[in-house]
Amino acid sequence: MSMIDTVRAAMVAAMKEHDKERKESLSMLLSALKNKQIDKREELTEAEEFEVVKKEIKQTKETMDLAPADREDIKEQCRKRLAVYGEFAPEEMTEEQIRQAVQAVLTELGITEPSGRDKGRVMKALMPQVKGRADGGLVNRIVGEMLQ
Repeated sequence: MSMIDTVRAAMVAAMKEHDKERKESLSMLLSALKNKQIDKREELTEAEEFEVVKKEIKQTKETMDLAPADREDIKEQCRKRLAVYGEFAPEEMTEEQIRQAVQAVLTELGITEPSGRDKGRVMKALMPQVKGRADGGLVNRIVGEMLQ
């Protein structure tokens, strides 16, 4: 079942429960997913669905951060929206899991004594594996540490 179907089912349940705020949050997420699918002109992959969810989370956090201090209502609405989006977000990889993935890539590429010059090759092979499940900045930092 695609994430669009899952979000739609959750939205219907929220409507039946008369949970207006949850329904609105799910409606916004569903709209973002559908727009991405329309732009792509075919079904979204799981990674693309997670990318849309992460983008919505990021935008909501920015809205919350930019809200004036006296507008607690906006901040509270954003917190509730983030809680709903969090249900659909992918589980983030831990630093240990990222380190294991880097080590696997090093083994796969046959790099026994890693150096800073290998970073481009490692990142090129690693990023498709962790995309959408790990923060790019964190991956870059860990690869940098491991290739010293």
